[in-house]
Amino acid sequence: MKSSVMLAAAAAVLSVSAQAADPQVERGKYLVQIAGCTDCHTPGHFMGHPDMGRYLGGSDVGFGLPGAGVFVGPNLTPDKETGIGNWSAQQIVTAITTGQRPDGRVLAPVMPWRGFSALTKTDGLAIAAYLKSLPPVANKVPGPFGPEDKPTVFVMSVKPGRVYTSEQSTK
Repeated sequence: MKSSVMLAAAAAVLSVSAQAADPQVERGKYLVQIAGCTDCHTPGHFMGHPDMGRYLGGSDVGFGLPGAGVFVGPNLTPDKETGIGNWSAQQIVTAITTGQRPDGRVLAPVMPWRGFSALTKTDGLAIAAYLKSLPPVANKVPGPFGPEDKPTVFVMSVKPGRVYTSEQSTK
């Protein structure tokens, strides 16, 4: 009994280290880190305390854009119910480089897909491989909220300077 448990534990360790040694996954991890994906897709990040137990599991803060609504960074883990677990690698690459989701919706304006459109196919697939390698996090983020909807999250607002200045002077 002990030897079968030891063998199972050793197999699990080897599997994790083999995954970590995958050059495509490692490249994807590097690209996700330097692109700052955790900023908008990890809970707690905007409050200064990222919840690394829910790494890339979707934000708890939305971006408010005048006339457009409030958009919360979605769950990028391979959870099939609340994340991108049902997306193919190519669908992930298409979303991050063209702004087009598999369901036809366009990504929120705050997603910098225009900047990511210059990614090479190899780098895009590396990001997809890394995201698919993550542990799934069950976290359905709220929204998107239309301009007339009441958000249920903290909101970072993008406002013209004149609006911001007039709000400050009335307080």
